[in-house]
Amino acid sequence: MDKKELKKKAKKSIDDIFRKIDELESKRDSVRDDVKAKYNKLIAELKEKKEQLQIKYDNLAAATDAKWEEAHQAFSSTTDSFKEGFSKITELFK
Repeated sequence: MDKKELKKKAKKSIDDIFRKIDELESKRDSVRDDVKAKYNKLIAELKEKKEQLQIKYDNLAAATDAKWEEAHQAFSSTTDSFKEGFSKITELFK
């Protein structure tokens, strides 16, 4: 996969993650009272990571050939972190 395709895939990924965070925030009121504090904490963590992800994406989009692989790895690592965060929130609904 070339850089252009990877950037496009990364942009789609970031858009999907940001949309999921918005969806989770909109469901805040439907969360059971006994898990609401943990849910709010996890949402706050995801929002922090969201800012980091945006920075990593900006670095990826602007990366030179010499820094491309480093920027790509950093972005991928951050997106993996979101998968873990989403998984923790999903467990609250079980």
